[in-house]
Amino acid sequence: MKSLRVTLLYVGLTALAAFLLAPFVWMVLVSLHPSKAPIPTMDKLWPERFHWENYAFVLSMPDIPVARFFFNSIVVTTVVVAGQLLVASLAAYGFARLTFRGRDFIFLMFLLSMMFAGPVTQIPVYLMVRWFGWLNTYAALIVPGLGSAFSVFLFRQFFAAIPKELEEAARMDGAGDLRIYAQVIMPLSKAALATAGAFSFFAVWTDFFWPLLATNSMEMRTLEVGLSVFKNSYGATNWPLQMTAAVVVMLPLLVAFLFTQRYFTKGIMLGGLK
Repeated sequence: MKSLRVTLLYVGLTALAAFLLAPFVWMVLVSLHPSKAPIPTMDKLWPERFHWENYAFVLSMPDIPVARFFFNSIVVTTVVVAGQLLVASLAAYGFARLTFRGRDFIFLMFLLSMMFAGPVTQIPVYLMVRWFGWLNTYAALIVPGLGSAFSVFLFRQFFAAIPKELEEAARMDGAGDLRIYAQVIMPLSKAALATAGAFSFFAVWTDFFWPLLATNSMEMRTLEVGLSVFKNSYGATNWPLQMTAAVVVMLPLLVAFLFTQRYFTKGIMLGGLK
């Protein structure tokens, strides 16, 4: 009976996974149809010949530089994720391990900032970026994303659960705070790093509103904004190319999710640590 329940559970999960994956499979198959072909019906969804040249055409278009959009997204996402992990982990170490006046109040302010939706802060951030002269630069796309109250909260909860005896032993050996952070705390925090990095990657890669505000030239657009530009140019007349561009945007997300999905569950667990 137990084996039957397990079998039924796996069958149900497989069916659910297939159902959720079906739209992406449909999108990939449509992208492999001939350029300018109409949307195929379900009985003709499988192409007679795979037109992989659609991907080469989309990535090499001169008027809409999708390859440049892809490059911008990779640069911005990589730098923001790395910088956010560094900044958030350092701040969290201060909140979890250091004692100073106003520590709990400042951390409370961090928690309260999580109550505000991102678009609420976009206008003051935009005004600051414009005052700095960073509009339409990588600095505008990267610097505002380096701070994350959620990542600080996640790291702080994890650091607080690490036994203080390890820190005390390191101090007895003459280690300072930075050395303890780098050689004691961080090696034990790989799960927290992976969790925060996964959340940050998905947030930055799929961000549309801020790159749209911060950039005004085609060369500085990211993939999410570039997909909108591509849709306005080809979406109504060329569905295979539109689906090709959508696959280019979504494929890194799918690959990243396959490798980091277990960390989303860990993120929920880490967030509840006391």
